[in-house]
Amino acid sequence: MPSNMQRREEVQPDSQKSWLRLGVLLAIGTIGGGGMWSVVVVLPAVQAEFGVDRAAASLPYTLTMIGFGLGGVLMGRMADRLGIRRPVAFGALALGAGYIAASFSTTLWQFAIAHGLLIGALGSAAMFVPLIAQASLWFVRHRGIAMAIAACGNYLAGVFW
Repeated sequence: MPSNMQRREEVQPDSQKSWLRLGVLLAIGTIGGGGMWSVVVVLPAVQAEFGVDRAAASLPYTLTMIGFGLGGVLMGRMADRLGIRRPVAFGALALGAGYIAASFSTTLWQFAIAHGLLIGALGSAAMFVPLIAQASLWFVRHRGIAMAIAACGNYLAGVFW
């Protein structure tokens, strides 16, 4: 049975197909990166809903960022072992579950855990780290710009949100 590396489709570095794939990664990163910024957009509503001050209402964002950092390590390891399809699919499901869980939250802690664990650690991290790593494999001569473009998905998500 061929190993995971042998089953992967070969892409010529710096080819047209590499640039096309980079565009797809940018789109996925933009969609998946929304989890990083969504709580910031609704911060006044979080304050009002849970009757807390701005500092307490920032807890979900703090946990999202911590989860994103820690989840990046987990998702990078998963991508190394399984390729990027599974982590990205898992991340999409985690984002959906996180938003559903957040919508049913009755306390700030429930809301914060939904954001930190499901949206940050398991969702947005899966839409960033594996994609960046994958983009680095498709380029040699233009690797730096390709990595920068792939990373921009996360920030474009912030622009749209």
